[in-house]
Amino acid sequence: MDIVGALGRDPPDREALPRWLAPLPEALEDVAFRFAWVIVLINLVGTAFGFWYYRFQFRELPVEMWPFIPDSPGATLLIAAALAAWALGRSNDTLAALAFFGNIKLGLWTPYVLAVFWPAFLAGAGPAMYAFLFVSHLGMVLQAFVLHRITDFPLKAVGIATAWYTVDLLMDYFVPVLGDVTHTSIPYADAEPWFTTTVLQVAAAGAVVLTVVPLFWALGTRIATLRTRVGDDNAA
Repeated sequence: MDIVGALGRDPPDREALPRWLAPLPEALEDVAFRFAWVIVLINLVGTAFGFWYYRFQFRELPVEMWPFIPDSPGATLLIAAALAAWALGRSNDTLAALAFFGNIKLGLWTPYVLAVFWPAFLAGAGPAMYAFLFVSHLGMVLQAFVLHRITDFPLKAVGIATAWYTVDLLMDYFVPVLGDVTHTSIPYADAEPWFTTTVLQVAAAGAVVLTVVPLFWALGTRIATLRTRVGDDNAA
């Protein structure tokens, strides 16, 4: 039986990108593609868990606002879709860009708020769940860095991803169109003072920064990829 054929495909070519844009070892990236369907399944299980985790917020907000509630499970669903599309021979730049933005942003934002607001998170979730949430979200960041192998982040795809995560940011923290803001529930009241500001502002500040970070990385990857290709053409 062809295990690679059943669980994934031979890895796509790898551009010679700087380490800060492609931090994972090539061998590890190759494993991810050879076992793409395993990673898809893991992300779908994580997505299902995430929707269950957000079940109380779904009950509290209007149906029209539901697309803005499940941030992390939305990101894992996107990367599952992006890798599945590639495994089926139908790579999609927009899916890959959305997955990259989501897994970087939410993969870093969750550990950020878990660390900043650790007393209540740890007390409420317990050590095992706290550690699981922390580590699993960092894993989202790592898997995002295989996506440069299946997309060169064309500007249209990056623009769509930027637009979606900007709108999501506004709904999460700044513009409650229907009901309340839709950010992930934090075990403190939004208006509770936190040092010189409030809990909501601390969470929002992290989200704003982490909306810009994947944009910087995606455009950096785009530029470096084009430079590499121009250099290869000149050498030829």
